[in-house]
Parts: sequence; structure tokens; C-alpha cells
Amino acid sequence: MSLFGEVHHYVAEYGYVAVAAGIMLEDFGLPAPGESLLITGAIIASRGTLDIRLLLIFAWAGAVIGDNIGFCIGHFGGHRLMVRYGNRIGITQERLDSVTRTFQRYGDWVIVFARFIVILRQLNGIVAGTLEMHWARFLVLNAIGAALWVGFWGTLAHWLGRRIFAVLAAVAQYEPLVVALAIAAVALALGVHLLWRYLRVRGRRRSDQG
Repeated sequence: MSLFGEVHHYVAEYGYVAVAAGIMLEDFGLPAPGESLLITGAIIASRGTLDIRLLLIFAWAGAVIGDNIGFCIGHFGGHRLMVRYGNRIGITQERLDSVTRTFQRYGDWVIVFARFIVILRQLNGIVAGTLEMHWARFLVLNAIGAALWVGFWGTLAHWLGRRIFAVLAAVAQYEPLVVALAIAAVALALGVHLLWRYLRVRGRRRSDQG
């Protein structure tokens, strides 16, 4: 089964909890498809199976909780713990250094936009905790960033999903006509091809006889 198929299965099976849990796990460094779960959930919600408002609330809560868990890991575990055990889940020294340099260059406000970049989304809480950022400031900036990220991807996927399914429904309505036209086109193309081959062979024979 493809990644999209697996994500769709979990969202269809467990709904809001699957989306919130996946985002939460991704946001403290685990290799979970949080963004894919959010987008898939929003597309499913466009069909009326899920409530998009509840989905966005659950996704936002999962994002905030996940980053705060990461903050606690970084704050109480420290950089040394991340380097020692983080490579088991893909947290390498190079990635930590890259995120740390980003924090040092752009300041605390990088947390607001960190979610839109894969590595920053996974490690911004851990690095903020490691750098001993004040927790209340992190909480506010993280909540704002989570709202922007969830709102953007959730709303966009929901909007596109509604239009995609509307187009598919319209296509399904005219499916017999589309199939008939396709068969006619194939038959016409085959007929032209056979006629061209016949004329070509006939021309060669005349040339040989002459």
C-alpha cells in the first residue's frame, strides 16, 4: 500500500484522533506523516465524513502538544541526550546544528513559521528547549504558528477537495458518453493506421512491378 493509501486508511478509521496523534508525534521529532494526515483529513472532510472545524481544532491541539513535548525533551534532556539517542529516530547532529543556526539567525519568531519547513517543524520545540527559551514565550509563538499552519493547509486542502469531488461527480455523470467517444476515437485511429499501411504496401508493389 502507498503512503497516501496508508494515511487515508488511518484517517478514515480513526478520524480526528489519527490526525492529532500523527501531528503530535511528528512535532517532537518522530518520523510521522503529520502534514499528510492533516491534508488527507481535510480532503475527507470536504466529502462531509468529518467536520472540518473539529478537524482543525484537533490538528491545532496535536501540534501545540507535540511541540511542547519536544520543548520539555530539549529543556530537561539537553543537547547531549539528543545527539546520543536522537539518531535512532532521525535526529542527527547535523540537523540539530542546522535548526540551531536558524534560531540564532532569525530569532525566536522562527517558531511561528517553522512548521512550514519539514526539519524545523520536527525539531523547533526540541531546539527551543535546548537553548533554554522561556516556556511562556515559546507557548504563545508555537500556538500562533500552529494556527497558521493548520489553517493554511487544512483550509486549502478542504477547498480543493470539494472542487475535485465536484468535478469527479460531473465526469461520472457523463461517463457512458466519454467511454463511447474514447472507443470511437481508438477505432478511428486504428482504421486510419490500417488504411495507411494498406496504401503503403500497395504503393511498394506498384513500384516493384514498374
